[in-house]
Amino acid sequence: MLRFIKSGPRSAPGLLPGMTRRWMCSGAGGSKTTVMSFGDGSHGALGLPTSQLGLGCDAYEPTPVPGLPPNISSIAAGHYHSLAVTSDGHVWSWGRNHESQLGRPRLAPRESWNEPKRVEGLDQVRVQEAFASGVVSAAIGDDGSLWVWGKSKRGQLGIGEGITEALLPTRVETLVGEEIVKVSLGWGHALALTNQGKVFGWGYYADGRLGKIGKSLESSPLDSVAGKFGSSQELSNSMFEAAEKLVLESIGKEKDMPIVWKPSVIEELHDVEVVDVSCGLDHSLVLCRDGILLSSGSNAYGQLGRENANLGMHPVDINLRPLSLASGMGHSLAICQVQLSSDSRINSSTLVSWGWNHNSQLGRDGPENVPLVVEGLADETPVGASGGRAHSMVVTDKKELWTWGCGRNGRLALGSSMDEAEPMLVEYLEGRQVIQAVAGFDHSLVLVVE
Repeated sequence: MLRFIKSGPRSAPGLLPGMTRRWMCSGAGGSKTTVMSFGDGSHGALGLPTSQLGLGCDAYEPTPVPGLPPNISSIAAGHYHSLAVTSDGHVWSWGRNHESQLGRPRLAPRESWNEPKRVEGLDQVRVQEAFASGVVSAAIGDDGSLWVWGKSKRGQLGIGEGITEALLPTRVETLVGEEIVKVSLGWGHALALTNQGKVFGWGYYADGRLGKIGKSLESSPLDSVAGKFGSSQELSNSMFEAAEKLVLESIGKEKDMPIVWKPSVIEELHDVEVVDVSCGLDHSLVLCRDGILLSSGSNAYGQLGRENANLGMHPVDINLRPLSLASGMGHSLAICQVQLSSDSRINSSTLVSWGWNHNSQLGRDGPENVPLVVEGLADETPVGASGGRAHSMVVTDKKELWTWGCGRNGRLALGSSMDEAEPMLVEYLEGRQVIQAVAGFDHSLVLVVE
């Protein structure tokens, strides 16, 4: 759901040579780019014609998305929809539109949802990047302005008290005067990072997933539901389905939800400069410039990576220095700095994972609630990571894609529906340079240079 290396315009400490905080396609030298999709096609998020796969069919290998311009510079995957931004600042969307997250009329025929179309209502701004959740889409303009559209009863739009729907892109007026460089969206909460390292949060704030924002911290009833099923290693497939059902029922029954309707500064970060943020379904990760990684929100599956069980933002128990962050539904990923030798100035990177591991989405053995290195990538240098519902992906400095975790619906792009416990190279992309990879819930997108 979250894209990778991206935060402020200034480099964070320890960045690898050639790595920048704005991981854009500009490094492709003006070459033609192609968006490819794979995984679950039931909501049209693959953007593939029904004549190609059949309505609602899945794609088990990366397949080019037709109808897009040849100058796509970045991509984003919501839970069930997809976004693409062109180098001249336009946004294209396709996939689920029940909540108007495509920025087109909600009454548009469902059979047309899989057709990429340009988002209207953004003519007054040149879009730099787009972001997405299950029910909301967002775009950042070249002036640092933030625009949102979709529908969320949890205040995820951030455009005013009690406002739950925006059919067309609407500017977040509370953030006027701030230059936003990244947004991360959970199921009902959101974080926005400015070029000065400030972080704003809004939406559903139970479990302290937004830290302290002038409200008393309170637990969510969803944690007690998740706790009934123990660790992810103990979950059978039937229990997994039952857990999902109970969580959805609990969400539907929530009343008097604790909501912050407009972006607010997070108190714990008042005197801290932040370089990256990432939201999972109901947890948050915040990376400070001094290398300290903070987590908050639900810890039902160990996704906070810390023994400190207090609500609010507290340090993750991690032994390496994080460079960038990503989150899946209930698991966390961090690309961390590794010094190759004590007398060497050359640094490499490695991937660390923790949290929910029912389908091996952590890509490694060992305690799930403890951040540990993904050994299967020991010979690779990760530069970008993304997590889905139960799968994970990494782009390396070789511009290759590695995937692991749940293989259902072909979401690993390995030609089968088998789960993979360790990272696997996506060989279907041989001969192409992978610039970016993003995971939705059950589908994924890659941006490649031919």
